[in-house]
Amino acid sequence: MSTVLTKSPALGPVLAAGALRSPGKRPSAGASYPDTRLVLPGVRADPDRLARYARLCAFPAPLGHLPLPYPHVLAFPLAMRLLGARDFPLPLLGLVHTSVDLVRHAPLPVSGSYELTVYVSGLAPHRRGTEATVVTRARLAGEPVWESRSTYLSRHRTPDGSTPAPPPEPSAPLPPLASWDVPGDLGRAYAAASGDRNPIHLTRLTARLFGFPRAIAHGMWTAARCLAEYGDVDAVRVEFRAPVPLPGVVRYGAAPEDGRFELRGGDGRVHLSGRVGAGARDA
Repeated sequence: MSTVLTKSPALGPVLAAGALRSPGKRPSAGASYPDTRLVLPGVRADPDRLARYARLCAFPAPLGHLPLPYPHVLAFPLAMRLLGARDFPLPLLGLVHTSVDLVRHAPLPVSGSYELTVYVSGLAPHRRGTEATVVTRARLAGEPVWESRSTYLSRHRTPDGSTPAPPPEPSAPLPPLASWDVPGDLGRAYAAASGDRNPIHLTRLTARLFGFPRAIAHGMWTAARCLAEYGDVDAVRVEFRAPVPLPGVVRYGAAPEDGRFELRGGDGRVHLSGRVGAGARDA
């Protein structure tokens, strides 16, 4: 079922409503979920907000086109409306972004007027709970130009006898190419640029409410920062392997010969792994 909107949902009320509904939800991979597709035509990037985002993620200026992750920012209020809806079975509060696939099919002009479509394509068991997959597509002048698939994890106790996929095997470090100091206020700065005000990213206190000892960086900031360092690409798959605590120091590594890149902490822990050339699959 498609619902065509006339304007982007106001993110504050959407997040507040989702937060209020969260305590009463009982997450399960076998739960039913709405088949709603939200469609929003006429979406344009705000120049000031885009410039703030580009500076924070280190995309080179001036921007000739939207950075590959940026349509995710434009569509974020739509995704939150779906994930925070009364009939969506997972609690919005505490959802953790675990992976994203991004594909650009055609140039994304900064001044373009885009039609965005967002829907949930499924729920699946995870070793730590249940994952939801959210698909987003963008059209320009009626033609598909961009798409993504994101997975979001709701952490909860899994039933005895379930056999979700095991954690990934450790990999050898990629050649280190850069080291970045990640400031303690990064979560709040990225929230202001993107609209993603999940409390796990904002302060130590709000992060502790969801089991994190400190605030953690947004996964989409880590992905965007790595892509800005790697260079312009048309398709990528990113897996968010472990949170980046704030503040901290991270090391970027890459193997351009096979399209791999990663982000590691000072202790060698992999926070993010990615591969250029892989991307969203049709749902």
